[in-house]
Amino acid sequence: MSRHSELGLADDDVRNMFRYMLLARALDERMWLLNRAGKIPFVVSCKGQEGAQIAAAFALDAKRDYVLPYYRDLGIVLVFGQTATDVMLSGFAKWEDPNSGGRQMPGHFGSREHRIVTGSSPVSTQIPHAVGVALAARMRGERLVAYTSFGEGSSNQGDFHEACNFAGVHRLPVVFFCENNKYAISVPLKKQIGCERVADRAAGYGFPGVTVDGNDVLGVYAAMKEAVERALGGEGPTLVEALTYRLNPHSSDDDDRVYRTREEVEDAKSRDALIVFEQYLLTEGVLSAEAVGELRKEIAQLVDEATAYAEKAPYAPPEEALKYVYAE
Repeated sequence: MSRHSELGLADDDVRNMFRYMLLARALDERMWLLNRAGKIPFVVSCKGQEGAQIAAAFALDAKRDYVLPYYRDLGIVLVFGQTATDVMLSGFAKWEDPNSGGRQMPGHFGSREHRIVTGSSPVSTQIPHAVGVALAARMRGERLVAYTSFGEGSSNQGDFHEACNFAGVHRLPVVFFCENNKYAISVPLKKQIGCERVADRAAGYGFPGVTVDGNDVLGVYAAMKEAVERALGGEGPTLVEALTYRLNPHSSDDDDRVYRTREEVEDAKSRDALIVFEQYLLTEGVLSAEAVGELRKEIAQLVDEATAYAEKAPYAPPEEALKYVYAE
C-alpha cells in the first residue's frame, strides 16, 4: 500500500495537492515577474512553503473550518476557494479584489464566503483571533476547527503566547501552524529562540507540539490530520511546526544576499517540496511525466488568463475610497 493510501488519501487527492502546489508556485513566480516589470507594487512570496501549506489545508474541511492565514499563505487560500484571478486582482489592487477591493497590500487574505478571516499587517494578530473563533464555536455548540498559521518570528510575539495560554486553559479546537522558514526577515533562527524548536513551547501551555519536515507533504498532512482529530475530539489545541525554507527574499523589497549565502539557498532548492512530491507521485505511478507536462501547461494558461483579466480590470472609483472604512 502506498504511503498516501495509508493516510486515507486517494490518488485523486494527491494529484489535486500537486496541482495546487503547481498553481501556487506559478502565481508566485508570475507576480514576482510583474513586480520586477513595475506592474505590481509588492509581493510576499510563498515559494518553498507551498507544500506545507497545501498539506495543511487538505487536512481541514473548507466547508466546516475557519482559516486565519498569514501573509505568505497563498497555498492555503487557494485550497479554501480563492481563484488565480482573485489572487491577481489583489496583486494589481483592482476594484474586484475579493480581499479588500484593492485597499490592502497583497497577502492580506480575507473571504467570508470561503471562511478565510481577514488578516492585517502587524504580525501575530491573527493568532488570538483564531482562538476567539474557536471560543465562539464552543459557545455556540458548533463543531469546527480554527486554523492559524504564522512564521517562527511571529511565535516570539506576545499575541502568540497569550493565544496559546488561553487555548490551552480552555482546551479550544485550534491548530497553531508554524511555518518555520529559518528567518524572521533577516534574523536567523538561532538568534530568535532559546529552545531548539518552536514546537517545544507547546508543553508550557499544556498541549502537544509536533515538528515535521515541511518539505514532506505527506508528513505534514499526517501531523495536521492528527491535530484536527484532537481538536474535533475535544482534546484541545496542537502546535504543528513545519520546517520549511523560503526560496525568495522576504519580500520584493528585500535583498537576502546581505544575510544568507547563495550556496545555502541553492542547497535548499534541492530539497524543494515541489520536486520531492513530484518524484513521489511519479514513482508511485499516480502521475506520468506526460501528465505532469500537461498539468504544467494547464496551469500556465490559467495564470496567463488570470493575469490578462486582472491587468485590464478597472481600479476602484475615487468616491469608493472610504467605503467600508467608515460607517455609512
